[in-house]
Amino acid sequence: MMKFLFYLIFMIPLCFISNMFWLVQMLLLLLMFMFMIVYMSCNLFNNLSYIFSCDMISFGLIMLSIWIVSLMIMSSENLFKINYYVIFFLLNLLFLLIILFLTFSVMNLFLFYLFFESSLIPVLLLIVGWGYQPERIQAGMYLLFYTLFASLPLLMGIFYLYSEMHTMMIYFLKFINLDFIMIYFFMVMAFLVKMPMYFVHLWLPKAHVEAPVSGSMVLAGIMLKLGGYGLLRVMIFMQGLNMKLNYIWLIISLLGGFYISLKCFCQVDIKSLIAYSSVSHMSVVIGGIMVMNYWGYFGSYIMMIGHGLCSSGMFCLANINYERLHSRSLFINSGMMNFMPSLSLWWFLLMSCNMSSPPSLNLLGEISLINSLVGWSWLTMFLLMLISFFSAGYSLYLYSYTQHGKFYCGLYSFYSGVSREYLLLMLHWLPLNLMILSVEYLMIN
Repeated sequence: MMKFLFYLIFMIPLCFISNMFWLVQMLLLLLMFMFMIVYMSCNLFNNLSYIFSCDMISFGLIMLSIWIVSLMIMSSENLFKINYYVIFFLLNLLFLLIILFLTFSVMNLFLFYLFFESSLIPVLLLIVGWGYQPERIQAGMYLLFYTLFASLPLLMGIFYLYSEMHTMMIYFLKFINLDFIMIYFFMVMAFLVKMPMYFVHLWLPKAHVEAPVSGSMVLAGIMLKLGGYGLLRVMIFMQGLNMKLNYIWLIISLLGGFYISLKCFCQVDIKSLIAYSSVSHMSVVIGGIMVMNYWGYFGSYIMMIGHGLCSSGMFCLANINYERLHSRSLFINSGMMNFMPSLSLWWFLLMSCNMSSPPSLNLLGEISLINSLVGWSWLTMFLLMLISFFSAGYSLYLYSYTQHGKFYCGLYSFYSGVSREYLLLMLHWLPLNLMILSVEYLMIN
């Protein structure tokens, strides 16, 4: 793991050399393939040391992080063209990737907490530095305080755990079973805010709407997965308590997921609609983790990977429209098929992935999650049925509203899609649909 960390650190000087924008992206793609080749055969913890390790969960999420960050550079060509603080932008992304790499690979709970919280800073800088509206300051504050408010108790919980167990290594903690209800809430709440669970989700739509395209991509693609990753790790040593209390989180998240699905139909801002759809998907993931069975863990992991690629691609689509029309309103973005018929295909492909159609990873994840939740209680079937139905509903609503109908008559200049944008969308869509062929690699053993 250290070799890849040094690779990233030694890329930092490249940011200061002019016209190295695309080279940084190419080197990240190279890192992605090298990482994939080295760790492809791992399923249990391997390369185990006192600090770093990589098991199947870490492997998938580190791969997703490298992939999404390299695509964030590709989607932000506008900054490069107008030379808008490009050096600082690349530095910020590299630091973010280093922090995410460390978060997913450290095996010490305290270090995990440290990097988990540090990832907020580059994202906050992205939103405040490259966001669009003056409200971005408020969105940044929401993001910061929601997350920090819930994560101080997590720190206390980790310290308590250390005083009881005299170790913070995740692979030692699986041999214990915590039976202290307050510590359980302390440990779980920070990750539920990060997911985000309904009731503590308000920071997410705000942050998405104000963030630049790269900020939205990293928020949807990776930051939400930090919460899921944390839950997958800490649930191991709180199984007994979770079996008694999981119905609380299940009820809140499933009812919230259904309500948010309805809320998606009320949105007039494209980014806001995609952000709320993320909350709806993540609510089912929370349910799968809380059920504590194999299907739930497997399904939530696959859904996180699938949703990371799909949601990120949808924000790219929204940005492609925004760069041409300078508006995210559904009313102004209607009838786009008249102008960009080839982009309409990508809208269709990514929307169909969002509603979990085959052969996307989202379908596999959703089937596993439905399997696990219905196995836990057949009553969840009704809410899952409604969430699945309405997720297809708002995806179709967004597609039909943006692509069909009359176009906005105030349009006075327009340029069609460029090859970089189509490549960007293809690099989201291909892994999302091809990974289902090698799903045995994604099975957590």
